Amino acid sequence: MNILERIISIKKKEIEKNKKIYPIKKLEKSIFFNRKTFSLSKNIKNSNTGIISEFKLRSPSKGIINNKVLVEKIVKDYELAGSSGISILTDQYFFSGKKEYLKKSRDIVSIPILRKDFIINEYQIIESKSIGSDAILLIAGILSKKEIKSFSKLAKSIDLEVILEIHNEIEIDKITNNLDIIGINNRDLINFIVDKNICLKLSSKIPDGYIKIAESGINDINFILKLKKKGFKGFLIGESFMKEKNPGKFCNNFIKNLKKLVYNNEI
Repeated sequence: MNILERIISIKKKEIEKNKKIYPIKKLEKSIFFNRKTFSLSKNIKNSNTGIISEFKLRSPSKGIINNKVLVEKIVKDYELAGSSGISILTDQYFFSGKKEYLKKSRDIVSIPILRKDFIINEYQIIESKSIGSDAILLIAGILSKKEIKSFSKLAKSIDLEVILEIHNEIEIDKITNNLDIIGINNRDLINFIVDKNICLKLSSKIPDGYIKIAESGINDINFILKLKKKGFKGFLIGESFMKEKNPGKFCNNFIKNLKKLVYNNEI
């Protein structure tokens, strides 16, 4: 059993457990459930940098990235740095994430929050809205086209935006209606190896009309400039920020330097 198969196996058990403790009727009574969400897609469109800054403490491939930081400080610093949105890992078993991190963040920042998790059940979409998410991630590699269509329709019905994450050309065929953003992930979720050329290879194959964002291995402003010329509008950055002693300060400097580069190149 590879890492991804283990993640899905544990996720299924976790969902069944949560359904009993927090049934959908209870989730729908959350203070966050009826709030008007912030648009991640609009923020990315209106930004000249499009940085989505991620709060991630750990990963299966890297182990502990940073366990000495407070989510409250990091997300506020990310917002002040000019991030277009914030991504928060909520998977606990493999990433040391917590849904509580997203709830806390929602009370602190006024920019879109993406729930980053392995969504395989409609329950998780309702749950995402109940904890304060503005957008969810659907991973093409673990879902059928039928599931993507159904999940994205449900998400849009409760005012959540949807990112469909793809990793190869085959998964492009899973692009369907009700998607706001297409994310191209440079990381192979089977072996967790990063190949930064994946974004470049797939960029021209994405249908027109979708906002494109690049994920994984994004740590160089010159590479971002290269991706922008290929039509990418957003860039999800986690590990590069989180491995620093002060992720927010590093993010701030990164965005400042990127703005200068974009301005000088008139992109």
